[in-house]
Amino acid sequence: MIDASHAATAQHIVVMGVSGCGKTTIGALVAHELGLPFTDGDSLHPVSNIAKMAAGTPLNDDDREPWLQIVGQELADSANGLVVACSALKRSYRDAIRAKAPDAVFLHLDGSREVLGARLEGRSGHFMPTTLLDSQLATLEPIADDERAVVIDISAPVPALVSDAVVRLKQTV
Repeated sequence: MIDASHAATAQHIVVMGVSGCGKTTIGALVAHELGLPFTDGDSLHPVSNIAKMAAGTPLNDDDREPWLQIVGQELADSANGLVVACSALKRSYRDAIRAKAPDAVFLHLDGSREVLGARLEGRSGHFMPTTLLDSQLATLEPIADDERAVVIDISAPVPALVSDAVVRLKQTV
């Protein structure tokens, strides 16, 4: 699953998973530990996508396409490295990002429905309602063996998750 010679030299990391898995929190902390800038992919969504999600309507592939192009371009344009939080739920979405940033490494924050639901219930001020969790879980396609990726179980405390992620990402070098 991991190309051991690539991640630290590339330093283009996509922190992925469904809403509530901790992409923003873990992504920012991993970026800090690796000395890289961090971008929340949600900030790259077109306004129409944000409005659709806020209304409780799942995005379709046509909605996501321009967003994935922007995410991939942000990575490609970051010569000194970048960590981006982006759901990247389907293989085709990850492929779209890799089309722009072929050296991207995916950090999948994986968790049970129960853990994810509890995290979503406990947060406020986010445009993604809890009701879309099941839709995202149904859309999620597991990382394939030929993808450059690290999968982390999110049930551990945040400091342990970050430490594990950083160690495993560094091991991909």
